[in-house]
Amino acid sequence: MGVVTDRSTARAAKAQLAARLADDPGVTGVGLARQDTDYVLRVDLTEAAAGDRVPGQVDGVAVVTRVIGTVRALPAG
Repeated sequence: MGVVTDRSTARAAKAQLAARLADDPGVTGVGLARQDTDYVLRVDLTEAAAGDRVPGQVDGVAVVTRVIGTVRALPAG
């Protein structure tokens, strides 16, 4: 069995990854997610090709990607 990633470790890794990907137009979000008993970093992407620029782990915390497409604001009203 592997080492369980706790929430504080995942939060620190999230901050580092978010800073690294901040200017990447293919990334729409970086967050925490639960996967079994571990926390992982989840990166939301506009297209699958952007996943090539996302590392598989940060400071021992696994990174998973999900293609959600382009995010647009809904009209008010």
